[in-house]
Amino acid sequence: MNTSIIADTSRPSPTLKPRSLLKGQRPSPAILIGASAFALFAVFPILNVTVPILLPGPLSSPASLLIIAVGLVYAGLAISYDVVFGYTGLLSAGHAMVFAISMYGTNIVMGQGFNYWIAAGLAVLLSTGVAAGLGALSLRVKGLAFTMVTLAFAEALFILLLTDSFDISGGDEGLPLVFKQVPGLLANARDARWLYWLALLFAVFAYVLALIAIRSRAGRVWQAIRENESRVESLGMVPYGYKLMAFVFSGFLAAIGGSVFLLVVRGANPSSASVQFSLALIVMVVIGGKGRLWGAAIGGLLYVIITYRLPELSTSGVLDGLPTGVANVLAEPFFILGLFFVLIVLFAPKGLVGVVDAVAARQRRGRKTRSRQADDIRRNPTLTAEEEKA
Repeated sequence: MNTSIIADTSRPSPTLKPRSLLKGQRPSPAILIGASAFALFAVFPILNVTVPILLPGPLSSPASLLIIAVGLVYAGLAISYDVVFGYTGLLSAGHAMVFAISMYGTNIVMGQGFNYWIAAGLAVLLSTGVAAGLGALSLRVKGLAFTMVTLAFAEALFILLLTDSFDISGGDEGLPLVFKQVPGLLANARDARWLYWLALLFAVFAYVLALIAIRSRAGRVWQAIRENESRVESLGMVPYGYKLMAFVFSGFLAAIGGSVFLLVVRGANPSSASVQFSLALIVMVVIGGKGRLWGAAIGGLLYVIITYRLPELSTSGVLDGLPTGVANVLAEPFFILGLFFVLIVLFAPKGLVGVVDAVAARQRRGRKTRSRQADDIRRNPTLTAEEEKA
């Protein structure tokens, strides 16, 4: 039980104010790494660099940019799911439902003559309202029951979209994008740069907003609920309200992702509301590292690279030297993802973030040891020389 987390909820988070920047001090390494990563991703559309196996062409090619754009939307979506799953401890199976409602809602409203931005705004409001309603109902139960309730609602929406009961979803073929209502820069598939930058902005927006949220007082209560909900109740707080807040907030981010994803994939498809997609979100977060936003983002990017590029291996010649059965299995993305998931759970339960943390901690211990030895030599050089001679 991490009692320090609960204790900290009584005072405002010191991270809400960027004090290091206001006082002219050096930015933290995390800010520098984040800014560098954003700058690197931002210049991808002008880099004519080939990345073998991972991408189908140079970074600046439309095919490569669209794959990375999908990865960035998934990264933002995984961040939103990490807020409710990794930080609050709620295993929701209905996150994809909010994402899909925003996708379909944006497209349907555009079909009524509204431009993309108005349609996206209305769809995000609708989807966030649905998230609030779903959370208000499902959070009345806990644990596995909560997961089953969200799963039931998600499955119901998937069936409605698939059967097209109200003649608005297009059935199993989905709805093609209403191009005439999309701004010109975002409608041109040959120039994918603007779509790519839109997806990048969404990923950065989701990360920054989620970071502010988890470092706020409410965010600290979310983490305390994850550690021990009964302890939070004993301190006089009402976990239901805080859990609903986390559920609605993550749904809001997922809804924005749905409206962006509609443009990137050029339409709405019922697979985005499937239970398999909700399970894929769990895989992304667990592989990257539950309870760490940048880990979830890496998990989302990695998931897209594996699912989009592995099938290409079977025709690229990379697997030609292997037996046919082995090559076919290795070309199956979900086999690789499943195997990767099992290995992560068994040997690195904190995900890729945990591996990075372990390596960094080992390097810090090595530096401290070397520094301590150097201090010992400076304080007593004679004794050290005698020890070396001995």
